[in-house]
Amino acid sequence: MRLLVLGGTWFLGRAISDGALARGWQVTAFSRGLSGAPSAGVEHVRGDRTNAADLQKLADRGPWDAVIDTSSTELSPRHVLLGAEILRPQVAHWVHVSTVSVYQGWPHRELTEADAVLDCPPDADETFGYTGEDGSPTLYGFQKAGGEHAILAAFGSDVTILRPGVILGPGEYVGRLPWWLNRAARGGRILAPAPAARIIQPVDVRDVSRFALDCAFAARGQVFNVTHPSGVTFEGFIQACLRVTGGVGEAVWVDDAALKNHGVTEWTELPLWRTHAGVWNVRSDRAVEAGARFRPIEETIKQTWAWLRDGGKLVDHPRRHAHGITQEKEERLLAAVEG
Repeated sequence: MRLLVLGGTWFLGRAISDGALARGWQVTAFSRGLSGAPSAGVEHVRGDRTNAADLQKLADRGPWDAVIDTSSTELSPRHVLLGAEILRPQVAHWVHVSTVSVYQGWPHRELTEADAVLDCPPDADETFGYTGEDGSPTLYGFQKAGGEHAILAAFGSDVTILRPGVILGPGEYVGRLPWWLNRAARGGRILAPAPAARIIQPVDVRDVSRFALDCAFAARGQVFNVTHPSGVTFEGFIQACLRVTGGVGEAVWVDDAALKNHGVTEWTELPLWRTHAGVWNVRSDRAVEAGARFRPIEETIKQTWAWLRDGGKLVDHPRRHAHGITQEKEERLLAAVEG
């Protein structure tokens, strides 16, 4: 099996490359080489996905049985389309890692793969779309929907689309789980978003990787939500962070209205906290039926802490710096709600 990974040098792309090597596949990774180095045994091709000449040089190294695209996060649909059209003659099947944000109904209600996605042309530039007043839909969601349409325009039925929600695990660059782990390790009174029984559905990067590779091998040609089928309560999540770090702390549960009144930013200042009813209500039955397996989230928490303790470094990515409430603001808010 010959596999091309668009990305392939950090987090999900690195996990996919390593997983493919473990299966005995031949792996080529295409990236700019700015955020990490590929594993030994991976053929690394440097280039820019917005540059047609770079893409053609890559295509000349083909053919491949499949491509797994992990690096379209910051690309406009027209640039996704450019790469797909140039690579089409050399690739049999395309596995496209998208996002649950493409759904018209996200994050307001329960969703399955049968629900409609946002409308964005496959050749749209980076300005297409908008972010609603309540934070949905998002410009990001429109752009990623356009990326899906671009791949379908170029590859037709030879496409598998994966729509994960939040991906956590060793190597995470956004910093959501690392922030909670470090906060738990510090201990003390920990600001937590009530209700404690709220279910969240993050998935482990290695589970997404394994399923993406299975889809590439089988050339399934379907759409799959990739969210944790059982999830974990927010209380279970924080308690697991305390256990694995050895932190001595106590969660102080504050309801959504109070958090908003004190100016806490959803999704970032308290990572994984968002108030919309459907944000953690995306069904993954189809993926499970197709063989996707999801480890307990506590295992992800434990192994991410081990990675950090073993010298794991967070990539200096702009999104990471947006995550986590400051200690000063947290203490001020706790004093206000408890006083």
